[in-house]
Formats: sequence, structure tokens, C-alpha cells
Amino acid sequence: MRFAPVAVIAAAALVLSGCVGYESEVVAGSSVSVGWDQSFFSYNASTSYGAVPANSNIVYATNSGFNYYDNTPKLVMDDSFGTYRKISDDPLVVQYTIADGVKWSDGTAVDAADLLLNWAALSGALNDPDFDKSAYVDPDTGQFTDDFPSDAVYFDSGADPSHPSGLGLVSQLPVVSDDMKSITMRYDKPFVDWELAFTSAGLPAHVVGKNALGLKDDQQAKNAVVKAITSDDKAALAELSAFWNTGFNVDGMPDDPDLLVGNGPYVISDFVAGEYVTLKANPEYVGARMPSLEEIDVRVIPDPLAAVQALFNGSVQVIVPQATEDVADALKTVDKTVVSTSGGSFEHLDLQFDESKSGVFSNPLVRQAFLKTVPRQEIVSSLVAGLQEDATTRDSQVFMPGSEAYADAVASNGSADYAEVDIEGAKALLAEAGVPNPQVCILYAPANPRRVGEFALIQKSAALAGITVTDCSSADWRELLGAPGAYDAALYGWQPSNVGVSAVIEAFSTGGRTNLSHYSSEKVDGLLAKLSTTFDADRQVEIQEQVDAQLWADAYGMPLFQYPSLYAYDQDKVSGISWSVLSPTVFWNVWDWKAVAE
Repeated sequence: MRFAPVAVIAAAALVLSGCVGYESEVVAGSSVSVGWDQSFFSYNASTSYGAVPANSNIVYATNSGFNYYDNTPKLVMDDSFGTYRKISDDPLVVQYTIADGVKWSDGTAVDAADLLLNWAALSGALNDPDFDKSAYVDPDTGQFTDDFPSDAVYFDSGADPSHPSGLGLVSQLPVVSDDMKSITMRYDKPFVDWELAFTSAGLPAHVVGKNALGLKDDQQAKNAVVKAITSDDKAALAELSAFWNTGFNVDGMPDDPDLLVGNGPYVISDFVAGEYVTLKANPEYVGARMPSLEEIDVRVIPDPLAAVQALFNGSVQVIVPQATEDVADALKTVDKTVVSTSGGSFEHLDLQFDESKSGVFSNPLVRQAFLKTVPRQEIVSSLVAGLQEDATTRDSQVFMPGSEAYADAVASNGSADYAEVDIEGAKALLAEAGVPNPQVCILYAPANPRRVGEFALIQKSAALAGITVTDCSSADWRELLGAPGAYDAALYGWQPSNVGVSAVIEAFSTGGRTNLSHYSSEKVDGLLAKLSTTFDADRQVEIQEQVDAQLWADAYGMPLFQYPSLYAYDQDKVSGISWSVLSPTVFWNVWDWKAVAE
């Protein structure tokens, strides 16, 4: 077994003038297979339903954007796709321009129609005010039901006009240039992470327009999308938003190939749900992220030990299994490159504040009681310490262990109240609440050995306080996250996608895109509103410390431990593999992967 350091690959931003022209580097016949733990199911990773790594990895590999994070992590501009510039600070005005020659994989030009549609979707500026989607979500699937109103204008991107952040602060219609290459956005107020608010062209406007509005011609469809948005045509916008929300959800290779059109290094050429996605080099791609491999197969392997076996027998060449002691021991038997590193992900237990299965967690005393029964230290000792000797509980919802602010935050955030199991304290709280024997159904991945162990330890401990913990595990657990009525609590890991404050805002603000717990706090919303306009780093830390403390005070849930990260690859078959602590982890430089010559 070979241990490799985490490589740092510097991606240079290339400035283009005139037309784009990068010579193809694709090696005919080259291919690599990757093992991943969940199947792809939606080509729109910007909806509350589709925003999971299994989708975002594929979307990332098949689309480009204005910027991306390398593995240092540093934000890198991709001028071969387009440029952006801040025109003024007050008001904050930003212009985005698509580079010459950039196309979708069907040959259609990427232009301002796509950018305008992406603004409409991500900002929520055109959504019907006060529309509540919760009544139209199927708790068994997490998808919208057939009862969803056909006349509703609602882009399900997590934008909340009552608590705007990010692109939600761009409530005014952007200005489109005459040549359809640029759009200019004016923010209602300053936003500290403006570079992260709008990073790509989103979904192809011509595909959405053709499908939603029943059109045939690409340009006609683009024009119709622009007209609907600029004229606030509610009937057309209802059709566009409905298709944007659900039209790209797939359970197999779609009959309409337009549904998988992208603008990046790769395109989806084959897909069998639950088995694999095949990516092929995009012949229409003309940018700086030119791929080498002709084909990448992403194979679904939910069991981490099965992933190790697949690497051993050569059916896959790259795996990112959950880092457990059994997996680490199994990898010692293979002559492959194995990299153990610190990860950005952390395991956590989230409680549903509203729309839960039993409704018990609407009572803060019941939330506090349940959390007092969670054996955090036993979970770490039993399930993590064998792999990482210095493993300990993570005690902050906001700050990563090892960061400068972590220790200070933990010292005062209230996490000490849950450092040890307190059965008697839990019983007293339940008695005070008048709910002596609540039932709590936990959602988790049943094929994940560590989560099975976590569930068993929590179930056993909670029973001592009179809390009945039941099993809501599902192979489709990711699709069910946030679904009304599906569960009471969830065990899963969270992988950050950026190093800005946006992730905190999206996770904990009312209606935030990644707020899957239906958590809502006026105090936290106020703090996050300040955070979004605070450019001073020290003041950002102070505000986030207050948010962290309030989350513990509200019994939001609890972080359990920071993931040790593990990935492995066959160095005799593939090179260029490296790790990023941010999503999409190993996929961050997929265009640099190369097949090793026999």
C-alpha cells in the first residue's frame, strides 16, 4: 500500500481575447471507473430535492462556470467560460459576461438568456409571495406531488424573499446587453460573498423553454424565456418554474437527450439508476478545463467494503469510501494508493422543528431532553477512534475544529451542557414538557455500517429516559431530507462547498436552501442578515459565534464528529487524483485525470 500526500494542483486562470480555442487532449479509448455511494437522480442540483453530492458531482463534471475552488482551497476564475467584474460597491453592481465560443453540448450558444433564467431561479425574485411548498411534497419520495398548483410561480432554489441572502438580494431585473453576452445585477444591499452567489449559467434556457412552453426552435425558446422573465408573464413563468423544479429529475436515461445538455468537459452518455452514470468527453467543449479521459464511469456502490473489493478486483479505479476501521483495514490488503487526510465533512444529528413525523420536536424541552440522551463520546470512541486516535466530538455547529475561532466558540456556545449523557436531566425535561414517552423516528442510510451503529447507540441510550427511538432508515434517505412528515431526526454528513459565510447563512436562515430542518429563529435570522453585509473578518467571527450559541440554546441538533477522509485509487491505471476538503472532493479536478499507459 502506498500513502500519498494530498497534492496541490494550481489551476491558472486563462485570459482569452477574441475566440476560444483550446486543443483537445482527449486520449481515444481511455477510461476510468469511480465508485460512489449513491445513484445520480437529478440534473438540477440547485433544487431542495436535487442538492446532494451524487447529483452535484455529475453536474460539476458536465458544466463549467465563472469560478471554482481548487484543493488549497482557493477560488479560481475560469475566464475561458466567462468573466465577472464589480462595477460599484454602493450599490453593489456586478456584470457577468460569457466568453466567445462557449456552447452547450448540443451546439447551442451559452448566452444571457441562460444567465437570466439562472437569476430568476436562484433569486426567487419572481416567485409568488408567501407560497408554501410544504403541502405539496410527498414524504415518501421528497418530490412534489401531482397536486402542486399549475399556476404557481415557484423556483425551488431555497430563496426566501422574507429573509433574502445571496442572489435573493438581487430583486431588480438584471440588465441584459444588446449582444446577449452579458447581464448586470444590482444588489439591494452589500453582500459579502457576492463572488459565490452566481457561479454558472445554470440550466439551458432553450431546453427549459422548449419543454415548458411547447416550442421547437432553440432560439425561439430562448426568446420566450427572456420575454417571460422581463415582462413578468405569470402564466409562462409558472410553466418555466415547474419544469425547472422537476423536469430534470431522472430515473434512467431520458428519451429526450436535451435533458442532459451541459457546457463542461464531459456529457452524460449513459445512465442506469442505481448502477452507473457514464460520462464522455464533450466534443463541443472549448474551454480551459480540457479533459484527457474519453470516458468516466461513476458506479453506485453503497457498501464501503464492497467499494474496497471493487477497487481490489479492478472493476473501479477510484473510490471514496466512508473512513471506518474496517475499511482502513481492508485497504491495507490492496496494492493501491491510499490517502488518509482531514476532511471538511462532519457527522451530525439534525432535528425537525416543523413538518416532522411525530411533531414532538416542536417543543424545545423535548428537543433538549432527546439531545441529553445522545451518547456522543461513546459514538466517537466506538465508531471513530479506531481509525483516528485523537478523534473527539465536534462541539460547534458553525466552526471547523482546528480553525482559529473554534476553541473560543466552544468555550461559550453552550455545548458543554451536552458533553455527557444526562438521563435524569432528560427525564426532568420530559416531565416538565408533559411528554414522558415521546417517539422519535430517525432517518439514516441503512447500508452505512457507521450510521447503523450510531442509530443503535442512540436508541439504547434514549430508551433509558423513556424515549422510543424508531427506525426511519431508507436507501433513498438523501431524497427524503427535509421532506414533510418523513422523519423526526436525521443522521448524515455535511460537506461544505465554499469557505465563505454563505454556507452558514443557507443552512440556518429561515427558508435557507440547505436548511432541511425547517428551523426558524428571528434572532438567528437577524444575525445572519448582519453577517451577509459584514466584510470585516473579525466581526464575521463574532456574529457566527453568536449564531453558534443560539443554535445550541435552541437545541437545533448536534454535531457528532469531524470525518477523517479516505480515498484510494489504482496508481497503475489513473493519475491526477487529489482531494479537496470542499465539495465535490475528488471530482474537483476531473479534467486533470489521466489514464496511465500500460
